Amino acid sequence: VQLQASGGGLVQAGGSLRLSCAASGRTFNTYAMGWFRQAPGKEREFVAAIKWSGGSTYRPDSVKGRFTISRDNAKNMVYLQMNSLKPEDTAVYYCGARNGVVVTTPLLYDYWGQGTQVTVSS
Repeated sequence: VQLQASGGGLVQAGGSLRLSCAASGRTFNTYAMGWFRQAPGKEREFVAAIKWSGGSTYRPDSVKGRFTISRDNAKNMVYLQMNSLKPEDTAVYYCGARNGVVVTTPLLYDYWGQGTQVTVSS
């Protein structure tokens, strides 16, 4: 599976962005997908994840109510809708794919996209 993340940019606090992750590979719809972010000098942090079927999603409290993950298996796409953005959301955002159940640990993901920069100004 190859992943390509896009949609990042510069936005003011309170604004919105929608990140996209395009996946290649015939078995995309069997993979759990996750979004993570990494700020300078910090470890990669879990943001959201979704089961292969799209039936269940997972988010930490820091983004719950603001970020929504979704997927379209017919298009091999995963999305992260980010609303009410805060300066502390500034980071490089990565999408990951895992052949298995959803987990929040980045080390357990099998494939990664190249990352897309999100910068939120105050």
